[in-house]
This record gives sequence, structure tokens and C-alpha cells, in this order.
Amino acid sequence: MKLSKKILLSFSLCLFISPVFADQSLVHKTEIRAAQGNAEAQNNLGIMYVNGRSVIRSENKAIEWFSKAAAQGHADAQNNLGLMYYQGHDVIRNDSKAIEWFSKAAAQGHADAQNNLGAMYYTGRGVNQSDSKAFEWYSKAAAQGNASVQYNLGLMYANGRGVAQSDTKAFEWYSKAAAQGHADAQNNIGVMYDNGQSIVQSDTKAFEWYSKAAAQGYVLAQHNLGLMYAKGRGVAQSWFKAFEWYSKAAAQGHADAQYRLGVMYDNGQSIARSDTKAFEWYSKAAAQGNAEAQNNLGIMYLNGQGISENSALGIEWLLKAASNGNAMAQFNIAQSYLDGTNGLPQNRTQALNWLKKAANNGHAQAELMLAGLQ
Repeated sequence: MKLSKKILLSFSLCLFISPVFADQSLVHKTEIRAAQGNAEAQNNLGIMYVNGRSVIRSENKAIEWFSKAAAQGHADAQNNLGLMYYQGHDVIRNDSKAIEWFSKAAAQGHADAQNNLGAMYYTGRGVNQSDSKAFEWYSKAAAQGNASVQYNLGLMYANGRGVAQSDTKAFEWYSKAAAQGHADAQNNIGVMYDNGQSIVQSDTKAFEWYSKAAAQGYVLAQHNLGLMYAKGRGVAQSWFKAFEWYSKAAAQGHADAQYRLGVMYDNGQSIARSDTKAFEWYSKAAAQGNAEAQNNLGIMYLNGQGISENSALGIEWLLKAASNGNAMAQFNIAQSYLDGTNGLPQNRTQALNWLKKAANNGHAQAELMLAGLQ
């Protein structure tokens, strides 16, 4: 299983305005204090205008009040002003201004601003891309306990970006984030236990961490949990539970989970066999480029299984799967050329070409057939 390679860009307004501000008298008091130059009140008023809380929503007014507070050195306001320039809604987007204000807040130790600055260096937005600078700022924010940044730091260690590659350090930072409930990190810890990557391999531990992430709706973990149940790894084998978790992941668009649901309907594993449902899930996965699903979809079209027989579409899907490196599809195309079936002309050269591809991909029957034809 592959680790998620996603870097989180945690851009969000950093203050939460308590519902108490819905009291108009307190809103008025905040406006008075802001007008008198109180930086905290100015920042709070800016957030109220961003969210439209007890005032008419206005990003221009939010920027006005954030700017007043930021000019007084208020770190939250500086970060919020940076976000306004970064997002560029009513205000003209200005990455240079975003960097300027994130930098001021980050220099004061503001964890969200440090993370935001790290993200901009990572992506090269508004600055020259620099993994080392991204790592530097992520490290500062991660040291303050920000779970999203701890996860980002883990990814940088895992991928060796801005720092020497280290699975041990990646695991360390994932663990810090996972302990705070970060689903991506929990899934990645599961993967590391699954593969015995820098730690002792443990199906039980992998299942434990996948379960934590899957319970939060994290799609990769849901699929991984389905695999654990299907194979009986770290938990008693259960096609019923595998189907449950594959279904959750498939509903979120996970192509491999959609393919595996198709297989379960195709074979009637723990559920009533259904060509129609198998075709439906293979189609969803195939449309996303899943080569195994493309092959199976092609076979269903060729056999008229769950759909009207259509040789042209059958071959089209087999060719897509074969071009994506699927050995079974390559073998199926080779057989069709060899026999002149499924709408393809008999063509020994093409047959040999596809048999070689299938054999190179480890298809045993293709190897035997190739040996007999040459």
C-alpha cells in the first residue's frame, strides 16, 4: 500500500468568535473598543465581518479592521490579513502581501502563520519554491503542536523533501499528529505497520490505526480496512465487513474500492451475485483508470454480462486496460488477434506483440503460449 503524498495547506482564519458576540450590546462594545484602537477588538471585528456574525458580511470591512490590528503587531490579525490576500476574494489576490503578513506573524511565533508560510514555500506560491524553507517553517509550527503541520513534516521526512529521508522521523511526526486525531497521519501509520516500514510489521497495529482513520471517514483507510477484513489480516476474515468498508470508500469515489465491490458482486461474495451491480461498479472504477476494472468491464461487454453484448466497446476497454499495463487484458487482446474474434482481425504479429507484453508482466499462460508459437 502506498502512503498518501498529500501536503495539507492549512489556510484558515485562526480565531473563533464566541456566540456571545451575537449579543448586540457586546457587538457595539467591540466596535467602540476597535474604534478606540484596541487591536484585539479590531481583529475580532474583522472576523465578524468575514463570517457575517451580527454584522453584514463584508470582506472589505474585514480587511480594514485586520489591517488596523496588524499594523499594531497583532499576530492573529497579521495571519488573518495574509489569508485575505492569499484567498483574494473581494480584495485583489496578492501573494506577495500574503507572504509579507504571514512572515510578520510567523516571526512572532504564530503557529498557523508558520504553517501557512511553509505551505507557500512548499508550493512556490509568492516565493521561490524551497523545500528547505518549507521544512524550516513547518518544523517551527509542528514544535507548537499543530497536528496538520506535524503530518506535513512527517511527509517531508518520508519523501526526503527539504531534509534527509527518514522513515523513522516520518513515523515520529505522524505519531504526534495521529495522537491528536489526524486521520491522514493515522492512515499512514497503519501503512507503515502494514509494510513493516522502519518498525516491526504488525497486522494488528495496522488494523488499529486504519480503524481510527476510517471511523473519521478517511477514504484511504476505509479501503485499507476493507482489505484487512477481506484477507483476515489483523482481524477475523469477514467478507461482510470487507463489503461494508469497500462500500464506504467506493461512495467517496475510491477507484480500487469500486473495483473490489464489482468483484464481490461478480462472484457473489457475502452478497447476492449481480451482473448489473458488478457492471455498475466496474464502470465507475474503469472511468477513473483502474486497469483491472477496465479489463473486467471489457469482458462483460464481450460476453453480454450485465449489459447488451458489444464487441466494439469490449475491445475498447480491453485495449485501455492493456495500455495501462494489465497483463490479463494484454493476454485477452492477444487471444482475440490470434483467433480473429471479438471484432479483431486475425493477426499473428499483433498477437505475438501482446503476448510478449503479457509475459513480461508475469502472465504465466502468455509465457507458455508464446513459447509454443515462436
